This record gives sequence, C-alpha cells and structure tokens, in this order.
Amino acid sequence: MAAPHVGFERRVLGALEAAPSRIPVVLGGCGTGRTSLLQRLRERLGRGAAQYIDVERCTTTPERFLQAVTAASPFPWTAADRQPATARGAFDALIAFFNAARAPGGEPCTFLLDEVLELRTFESFPGLRHVLRELLDGLAGSPNRFVLSTRYVARAHRLLRDATSRFEVMHLTALAAADVTDMLAPTFNAYEQMSTDDRDYLGRAVQALTDGRAVYVRAVGDAASQMGASADPISALTALMSVDGALNHWCQFCYELRLHRARGYGALKAILDILAEEEPLTLTEISHRLHRTPGSTKDYLSWLEDVDLVTSRQKRYSFTDPLLRLWVRLHCRPTPPNDEEVVREVQRYALARLPRPEPAPALAYAGAEATADERKSWGIIEID
Repeated sequence: MAAPHVGFERRVLGALEAAPSRIPVVLGGCGTGRTSLLQRLRERLGRGAAQYIDVERCTTTPERFLQAVTAASPFPWTAADRQPATARGAFDALIAFFNAARAPGGEPCTFLLDEVLELRTFESFPGLRHVLRELLDGLAGSPNRFVLSTRYVARAHRLLRDATSRFEVMHLTALAAADVTDMLAPTFNAYEQMSTDDRDYLGRAVQALTDGRAVYVRAVGDAASQMGASADPISALTALMSVDGALNHWCQFCYELRLHRARGYGALKAILDILAEEEPLTLTEISHRLHRTPGSTKDYLSWLEDVDLVTSRQKRYSFTDPLLRLWVRLHCRPTPPNDEEVVREVQRYALARLPRPEPAPALAYAGAEATADERKSWGIIEID
C-alpha cells in the first residue's frame, strides 16, 4: 500500500535542510500517520544520522528515560559513565545530549521525537515544573536538527504560543480523495475490470467513511483485500467495527488514552455519549441532558477540547473524529453489539457521509441514490 503524505514529507525535509534549520512540529490526531512519517524520515536520513524516539513508550523517570535514549542512540555520548544523581540532573543531561550528539564525521544529527508532549510526565518530579518549555528553549539554540510530533493539537498550540520562530507548526491534514485512491491502488489493482471512474468513486467513498485518516484508510483497504471480489467499503468497515474488529480495538485505545489525559473522566464520557446520540449541540443543550449547570458543563467541554475529542464550531459541539462517534454509539453500552446492530449503525453512518453522484450500478451499494428494490438487492438494510 502506497505511503501517504508524500508532499508533506518533502515539506518537513525542506524545513530540516534550511539554513538555519527549522524545527517542524507535526500535529495530527490519532491515526493521521505521524509515527509512520517519522519512521520514514529516519530511513530516508539514514539510521546513522537520525534517531527516532517514541517518547510515549519509554517516559518513566527522567533518569531511566535518559538511560533508555542514550543506550539506544546511534550517537556516542561521552558522559555515559556519569549517571546523574537527581531527576533535575538527568533532565539537564538529556538536553545536553540532544545538543552535543553528532553524526559520523561530526555532522549535525537529527532527533525525531514522537509524542513529545508526554515529557510533561516529568513535571511531577522535584525541580521540573516547566519541562516542556525548558525543552523548547534547549532545542531552539541547538546545532542539531529535530522533528517533534504530538496528537494533542490544542495543547501544542498553547505551548508554542511564545516559542521562537525556529519552530514551525505543520498540521498533518486529512488525506484527500485522490490521496486515498493512490494509497489503495494495490487493492484496486486486484480487480481487473474496475474502471478509472469506479476507482475514483471508491476513493471518494473511502475518504468520506474514514475522514481521510491514514490508519482507517489502510484498515479498510486491507479488510477489503482479505474479503475478496465481493468486498465493498461498507462491508469492510462493518467487519472492522465489530466486537473482534481491528478498528474497534484502535478506537477503544484512542478513546481511553485521551480521556485519561484529561480531567473529569466520568462526566466527559457522559458528554461523549450525549454527542454520540445527537450532534452538534450547544452548551445549553448539553448541560440540560447532562443535568449539570452550564458553568460546570463548559469546564467539561473545555477539557474535552483540550485533548481534541470534541470540536466547537459556531458554539455548537461535535466529535472531532466522526468514526470515533460511531464507535461510541456501538461499543459504549452495557452489552457488546450483535452483528445486526453493527451492520445497521455502520450503514446509518455511511449513508450520512457518502458522496451521492450517479455511480455505475456496481457501485451503487456505496450509498448513492437508489430505489428501495435496488437497495434491497444490494443488501442495504432500510433504516427508519
């Protein structure tokens, strides 16, 4: 399957190669392709010249994080035999390593820090109240090159508000329909009789169903390939959102991770349940259904916005990720959904999102206008 965001990758490389180099800060929600992008950059720059660090996976204490980073680094560290005695000392040593490390031949090296905001964990240790701001200050004057990434867009914007101009915010936006078609080319190539128009329509359909998120596109494409010639995007998505489906597990991870990074866990889940039933809603409408005051409800909503679970447009709130809303409707209930419930909810979701041109008959299952008899023959369940 083709790699997404090729043009975006060139933009990041351009920032790194500028004189002086800039520090790209790649922002994008769950499943948009940030980690894949950084790992491709490591391969392109060369493992001897670049180090990829999954901050989220190895952030424990400052001392152990320093040890983990330097032990896995391709760059030698002259102070490796002197272990800091305090958390403060370990963090200072980490910044010193980022600044002093060199690639072979003494050239500047590149650090790719994935989920960099997880370093905020260190702020619970003595003497480390402003870790992220100190990190930015330390990197801003470094001769080395850096790419930072995070899924927390709102938090990153607040952090970078007063940062130097060396930091360049880059939003990893949703894939366009043409990008989705290119990404799914290996899947489409398995169908010899598929015309260019059919491919373009299916690309638009998958883009609409997945909101252009790379991980969802890849999952739908893989599922369709495994299902064979009878597969279509709705059938693939239905399988993926079932109890044992891959996207069920992925959405559960993203949902729980963001809620645990926010405040007010139970109340936030209640608001997400409310918005899963109907969106967009105003603050007043949500507070009435939540049975809480508008003031407390506004606080809850601000905490959801802080971790990018909801978005406010014209004072009306809705899910940032529409597929996560579908997951909440299906799986945040006392009992797991049965197969028929999954089919009905996925088709309801698809019919609300799919483009509606006049497609070829073979593609009409994907949500285009059709008669009741035609819809029944394609296996689409009528929803009241």
